[in-house]
Amino acid sequence: MFSPKAAIRQELLAARQRMTVPSGPGLLAVAREQADVLAARRVALYISMGTEPQTGPLIDWLLASGHEVLLPILYADNDLGWGIAPGAADLVPGRLGLSEPPVDLGADAIGTAELVICPALAVDRHGVRLGRGGGSYDRALARVTPGTPVWAVVHDSEIVDTLPSDPHDQPVHAALTPTRLVPLP
Repeated sequence: MFSPKAAIRQELLAARQRMTVPSGPGLLAVAREQADVLAARRVALYISMGTEPQTGPLIDWLLASGHEVLLPILYADNDLGWGIAPGAADLVPGRLGLSEPPVDLGADAIGTAELVICPALAVDRHGVRLGRGGGSYDRALARVTPGTPVWAVVHDSEIVDTLPSDPHDQPVHAALTPTRLVPLP
């Protein structure tokens, strides 16, 4: 029998498979107007895949604007290390078909980010983030320096009223969608 989280994940992943990725710089247009983005010298981000909201234009803009971008490196135990984004052409193949920076600064490097933008399948209005279930981001987010803004990237339809949560789940402060930034308590 599926747990409540597993059942919700299955529904969200099925809905994403039916989506088409909109063209254009949706996340970029929203993020570049935010004070947290403009003030952050180092931003932890990730490379989107499939029908996830597209982070590529945002990464490119951050790099071109002089920000340092940390990208995740997936370890064998599903924990995350972090490396500085050298540019898309200089990424190397990683586990599970992911692209990663060539130099690993270690798992604690996320603590040096001044803004963290992470993936999610859904976020509720209380700041509960639902990921894919491997625990990678909950472990990583536990290393974020207190007071650092943490945003979860989702589609507008993936902001929901409530989600089940566990004690190890790390809260997020906002949901970044292709159309808006939604502050969360």
